[in-house]
Amino acid sequence: MAAGYMRCHDCGKLVKADNAVQAGVRVCPRCYSPVHYRQTDSIHRTWALIISAAILFLPANLLPIMRVDFMGAADYSTIIDGIIYFFHTKEYGIGLIIFTASVLVPLFKIIGMTLILLSIHFKWKTWMRHKAAMYRFIQFVGRWSMLDIFVIAVMSALVNFGTLSSTSAAPAATYFTAVVVCSMFAAITFDPRLLWDA
Repeated sequence: MAAGYMRCHDCGKLVKADNAVQAGVRVCPRCYSPVHYRQTDSIHRTWALIISAAILFLPANLLPIMRVDFMGAADYSTIIDGIIYFFHTKEYGIGLIIFTASVLVPLFKIIGMTLILLSIHFKWKTWMRHKAAMYRFIQFVGRWSMLDIFVIAVMSALVNFGTLSSTSAAPAATYFTAVVVCSMFAAITFDPRLLWDA
């Protein structure tokens, strides 16, 4: 940045800022996508999305996520109820996978992005490589948080026998989806180059 170069996010070309201006807008001469030193309002947008994800995390885990109707009687279960059920039936692998994908990963993403944002705000210059690696991991692992929603969708399609037995999503499914989407968009809107500006 001090030398006046910008990197195109689409094609990766290193562009001199003075040579990238076309009709008053900085664009990449190779692919014509907009280039900039830093994404505008990246920190504010990331904070808004992370705070939203943190607020939505509580109802996603406390409210019932799945409703099972069996012989006319409705039974609701939360994410934790499902994990406990799998541990009681000695299905430790499935319980551990659901606990990791549904509780630990979203919580890790929220805490990780919060630490990264705080380190930028307070200009902490330690553990920079670890924070960069953590950010890349948060970006990679984001898609696996939708495991619960996928399981509910599959069960709703497979376990549907009319009045005998049926499965459907409960209110927490909406909150859980919102947590995953907010945390994924937070990782996308965050500009990791801001970590190194300090």
